[in-house]
Amino acid sequence: MSATEKNKPTESLDHVVIRFVGDSGDGMQLTGAQFSDTSAMLGNDIATFPNFPAEIRAPQGSLYGVSGFQVHIGSLEIDTPGDELDLLVAMNPAGLKTNLSALKKGHVLIVDTDSFTQRNFDKAQYSSNPLEDGSLADYKVIEVAMTTLSKEAVKGIEGLDNKSITRSKNMWALGMVYWMYHRSLDHTIAFIERKFAAQPHLVAANIKVLKAGYNFAETLELIPTSYQVAPAKMPPGTYRMMMGNQALAWGFLAAAEKTGLPLFLGSYPITPASDILHELSKHQQLGVTAFQAEDEIAGITSAIGAAFAGSLAITTTSGPGLALKSESLGLAMMIELPLVVVDVQRGGPSTGLPTKTEQSDLLQALYGRHGESPVIVLAASTPSNCFHYAYQAAKLALEHMTPVVLLSDGYIANGSGPWKIQRTSEMPDIAPRILKEAPENWHPYHRDERTLARDWALPGTPGLEHRVGGLEKDQEKGTVSYDPINHEAMTHTRQEKIQRVQAQIPGLEVHHAQEGELLVIGWGGTQGALQSAMKTLHQQGYHQVGYTHFNYLSPLPKNTQEVLGRFKKVLVCELNNGQLAKLLSMYHDQSRIYSYTKIQGLPFSQSELLEAFKQHLS
Repeated sequence: MSATEKNKPTESLDHVVIRFVGDSGDGMQLTGAQFSDTSAMLGNDIATFPNFPAEIRAPQGSLYGVSGFQVHIGSLEIDTPGDELDLLVAMNPAGLKTNLSALKKGHVLIVDTDSFTQRNFDKAQYSSNPLEDGSLADYKVIEVAMTTLSKEAVKGIEGLDNKSITRSKNMWALGMVYWMYHRSLDHTIAFIERKFAAQPHLVAANIKVLKAGYNFAETLELIPTSYQVAPAKMPPGTYRMMMGNQALAWGFLAAAEKTGLPLFLGSYPITPASDILHELSKHQQLGVTAFQAEDEIAGITSAIGAAFAGSLAITTTSGPGLALKSESLGLAMMIELPLVVVDVQRGGPSTGLPTKTEQSDLLQALYGRHGESPVIVLAASTPSNCFHYAYQAAKLALEHMTPVVLLSDGYIANGSGPWKIQRTSEMPDIAPRILKEAPENWHPYHRDERTLARDWALPGTPGLEHRVGGLEKDQEKGTVSYDPINHEAMTHTRQEKIQRVQAQIPGLEVHHAQEGELLVIGWGGTQGALQSAMKTLHQQGYHQVGYTHFNYLSPLPKNTQEVLGRFKKVLVCELNNGQLAKLLSMYHDQSRIYSYTKIQGLPFSQSELLEAFKQHLS
């Protein structure tokens, strides 16, 4: 520790919220991810929120081209990336303009003054320089010429072009923030050495700028205090930072290892689900076949073929892709093959807002197919439990011989948090219904009496020869049938098969009040925000409010009606126009069900949820 650092006081904090913002090419995602990973290694609990521009190549300096990464670290349990910021790092005026409202009054704002030019003011729609007009008087503003100082730091390193030098300024910002919060540089230095191993001049430049930013903050009188955030108290174990999409991929890898089945992914890359394809394509040594299809239909039909042949078959997509897959999903439902369809939801219809989060595909997942086409529908709710629900989706598909739609969303798919590494031996058993040999008088639609699942007869198994196709099947023999009574019987059977899954899924858990004035309900990726808001509500003395969260949406948990009946009002909070509220109104007194929605491509904030809760209690 230097003499300068010794002379500066250190303040201990329970938690802190930091946001890095700049142009989409400024490296904000990398910067935020490095700070997050480093903090995780120190033992902090963490939640992150990467916020990408919808137009990846938006004009430089424009308001709609701002890329941001928010991270919330703490010594206590962290549920969300946070509402209000303790520190905002703005690399340009557009980032400042679009994010300043989130910064707490009196807290620190770091800006790269080199980008505060008249041209950028015009692009950000500033009529005057915010650094000079008094509009930032409520904040502790630290003005740093990061681009200039970064160029100075790398003088003498051969092979650098101006673009590479300019890009390194994000390392300057990261170095400053590392010093402010007592973070080590070691993890990021190792990352830089790996990332640019083939380009030694970039390794040298980025490390030099990182260290220069750190040393600059140490000597800067405008930063009178550094901060310490102690490790969180977490269950013992080995943890790693895990993004939601990566956790989904690993959940499927674990299910394949548990069953001994080959894992097949047939997928067309689509934002924000592409990272699942990228991750699984790295694991051929684990028996993974990752097929990048030319379109969404080819993706799912290749997976159906793989399921017929005996693989754990996966296809991944987002809302527009799920619409294209709907006919093929109906086929998989009809011939009763195990298939998992992952839908990472994004904002809006059509192309919409590909990089923004939403929960608007629920009714599509439940009913968005022609005919009567029931399937199991699950929803993950945090980046880390994406692993669990991927594993569970595979288990239900294989044991009940039906497609499963697993819903995620952009918020948890791109977000990250600590994930406790697990052994496959500790995970629940999975029992695929594969027939090894032909029983006497076997037919393709012989069913298990308890679950109504049919047998999985693999091609090439003697005595199990059968044909599949899209025409209605005889309820026993599996031959084509046009009999109206048979068609009705098969329709009811397929629906009942899904309903019987209730026996295999957990009931709803109610937190806080077990009965009373108001039950708050969420599903999927809203869990963190709702949990955080409910904790605060109870701390404020509202003890007649309960909270429950849905991860299983078809079938609904068996105690759904009973839980809803304990409360005078039910408030369903979701990032759509009230889809779960509509579904629950089919099973419960509609007059007692209220809806609170947000459709802005952004997650809920704690403050807006608290306001909504209190409105329904008044």
